Amino acid sequence: MDILKRIAEYRDREKKLMWEGTFADYLDIVKKNPRVAQTAHSRVYDMIAKAGIETDAQGNKKYLFFSKELFGLDHAIERLVEEYFHSAARRLDVRKRILLLMGPVSGGKSTIVTMLKKGLEEYSRTDEGALYAIKGCPMHEEPLNLIPRELRPEFEKEFGVRIEGNLCPYCRFRLQEEYGGRIEDMAVYRVLLSEDERIGIGTFSPSDPKSQDIADLTGSIDFSTITDYGSESDPRAYRFDGELNKANRGLMEFQEMLKCDEKFLWNLLSLTQEGNFKAGRFALISADEVIIAHTNESEYKAFIANKKNEALQSRIIVMPIPYNLSVTEEEKIYKKLIGQSDLAHIHIAPHSLRTAAIFSVLTRLKESKKQGVDLLKKMRLYDGEAVEGANDIDLDELRNEHLDEGMSGIDPRYVINRISSALIKTDADFINALDILRSLKEGLDQHPSITPEQREKYLHFISIARKEYDEIAKKEVQKAFVYSYEESAKVLMDNYLDNVEAYCNWQKIRDPITGEELEPDEKLMRSIEEQIGISENAKKAFREEILIRISAYARKGKRFDYNTHPRLREAIQKKLFADLKDVVKITTSTKTPDENQLKKINEVIARLVEEYGYTPASANELLRYVGSLLNR
Repeated sequence: MDILKRIAEYRDREKKLMWEGTFADYLDIVKKNPRVAQTAHSRVYDMIAKAGIETDAQGNKKYLFFSKELFGLDHAIERLVEEYFHSAARRLDVRKRILLLMGPVSGGKSTIVTMLKKGLEEYSRTDEGALYAIKGCPMHEEPLNLIPRELRPEFEKEFGVRIEGNLCPYCRFRLQEEYGGRIEDMAVYRVLLSEDERIGIGTFSPSDPKSQDIADLTGSIDFSTITDYGSESDPRAYRFDGELNKANRGLMEFQEMLKCDEKFLWNLLSLTQEGNFKAGRFALISADEVIIAHTNESEYKAFIANKKNEALQSRIIVMPIPYNLSVTEEEKIYKKLIGQSDLAHIHIAPHSLRTAAIFSVLTRLKESKKQGVDLLKKMRLYDGEAVEGANDIDLDELRNEHLDEGMSGIDPRYVINRISSALIKTDADFINALDILRSLKEGLDQHPSITPEQREKYLHFISIARKEYDEIAKKEVQKAFVYSYEESAKVLMDNYLDNVEAYCNWQKIRDPITGEELEPDEKLMRSIEEQIGISENAKKAFREEILIRISAYARKGKRFDYNTHPRLREAIQKKLFADLKDVVKITTSTKTPDENQLKKINEVIARLVEEYGYTPASANELLRYVGSLLNR
């Protein structure tokens, strides 16, 4: 990579995006593409929608704009986009509200805002996201604000663009003094939004109330120029450099808004409802910007409990951003964060991060009152797994049972810290699920906000996660030990289905070798069904259900295969493993394996490395661990 050449290419691309002209030239652009004059809320929504929207069979929407960075928050993001940004883009009243993201620490609130800010920077550099401003305006305001109010209805009718803002004091002064009132000659340029340059993107963070000045939001008098211009009300003697000024046309992040002194929040009352704010000795200044704040639940409860905040409270739309409740999505969070570190070269054995994710999600779930749904079943349902006895449960009903579910529990940051500790401490070139669980357990003693009761509860969840991993580990070794596993499973399943069909239809089975007609093999069928707890009394119903499923697939022209029925697939896997268990036990636990056993071990290790993502060392460790499990 020639970095200097790439820098030159980047500079050339930026230059090509620049455009300058007069207001008259800008009108031609607006006539061809009215979208250049859209509101800040509309621009944000268009940016999100342009990245793509996927809709599942249940009508749930997934916004791809967020999918690379945020995991497991699809429901919260769908509500955020549809109820706030989409509605605000259509000029509904919600655009006059502050968007307050409320949720637990490390839940994704800041990430959402950061993505919107970075997204706006990139979007303003595309043809679809292009926007223009009056050149020299400290608030880079919309050029159409130059059009007098009396002419706006006629303009809106012809161009299809609604104008809402007023000229800022500085541009009003320049229009008269520099251009003699000739609006058509006013200079206009293309704006490229930038947080670093403070163009269209602002960030306000509260500090010590005694030292922080309201000028941080609304700008201040430039005392060095007052002697030149003679008045504090001269716009040339005022610095329009507050965050509300600079965030005009884009987005302002109000960090920890509810920690602010009350006087800082008063400015937001007029801005949210009327689209303007007061600064210095000037008339109200128009601003078109999205204001996003974020806070945690305890601070929000304290805020609404204060009667003095009622006016602002009515101007806030609260969007809960809970923790992710899907194990698969939680695992993606850990992979992303570890991939960004300098320890990505240390091998993390398969299923290790999933085991940590199981623990995390269990701490965030709330017990269901529905009969037969414990936390483990609930966790699996939320992860999209098929759960016995819970097929008829409406998932939305389960999610709506506790509206605050996911607002508490272990945060991803804690888990990543403990995984990092395990990575740093290891003497090997890998860590596995047991290393991570051990680190999670050790960290509970050092966690300052965990009560003794919570610690006992979390230790229980670590124990559950360990049991889940034990089952996963046994299945992994089971699959590696079975030669041509899929073929073996298919043969066993086909044999089982032939017997089930004969049993249900009161028929006999013809032996493929001797041609002899035999009764269905009850011993074979029961040996498989018992693996998943099918009782003698329930066997007939289970077999008939299988046959009905086969018939339904046949009518649709589909083939009933090994992966079609999750419970039957589990039974086949367990049966195969049960048949091989003695071989596995002997092979993995023998301290001095013979030549044949050593050959089998090497074959299994090779398969674990080549097909399942282990390293030779982590595969060896897995075999030793599963051997100890089987010998208990």
